[in-house]
Amino acid sequence: MDQDERSLSSSFGAAAAAYAEHRPDYAQAAVRWAVEPAPGSRVLDLGAGTGKLTATLVALGLDVVAVEPDPAMLAELRRTLPSVRALPGSAETIPLPDGSVDAVLAGNAMHWFDMAVAGPEIARVLAPGGVLAGLWNVLDDRVDWIAGLERVGGSAVIGPRDTLRNWRAATAGLHLPHTGPPRFGSPEQAEFPHGQHRTADSLVATLATRAGVLIMPEPEQRATADRIRDFLATQPATSGGDFTLPMLTGVLRTHRR
Repeated sequence: MDQDERSLSSSFGAAAAAYAEHRPDYAQAAVRWAVEPAPGSRVLDLGAGTGKLTATLVALGLDVVAVEPDPAMLAELRRTLPSVRALPGSAETIPLPDGSVDAVLAGNAMHWFDMAVAGPEIARVLAPGGVLAGLWNVLDDRVDWIAGLERVGGSAVIGPRDTLRNWRAATAGLHLPHTGPPRFGSPEQAEFPHGQHRTADSLVATLATRAGVLIMPEPEQRATADRIRDFLATQPATSGGDFTLPMLTGVLRTHRR
């Protein structure tokens, strides 16, 4: 991970409360599909953030442990999900014993992992036949106004993994290390319909939790927010108050070799 990526990946803690308030959860059907082939019900939510994916796993009755490197994000997770075992740690240093989980899931997080180091660690904690799955909430850019939002927001707001059109190519090989032997088999990918109830203001607040926006200077953040608000005011789907943000939860699923 280079310096720019480190800055992006470490940007979320300062916005932990906003992240918890505005980021979407994950489609339950997607989470079910992700864990379906796992040999048991013990699941690690790796890079768990404020617990968006953790909460869905708990709702499905799974035995969940969450691991998160950022202290502010971890504190928010512990506040909102006090019954969940939540530990400090990272994908590269997982504080769990060998073979202790049946599935490792990562919600909007796997692209931050250094898989040359994280791959062996994830394989270590997985039981035989264990599943690794990354999940991403992606915008449905088959919808005209979403495609327009992508143009207006730019790559700092809507990156290469953030739209349906791009996420498959951008995530297909994320489970593989750049060097060394592959630890996981061929991946499967699938998308599941999802949505988030929003207003123009709450959508702007959601987009403000993206890493590319969080590291912007404040004047640029304000200008970006104003540009997006102006765009949303011109769109019939978003100018009248409440609307549903069209999304899908995309899943990359693979097995430990």
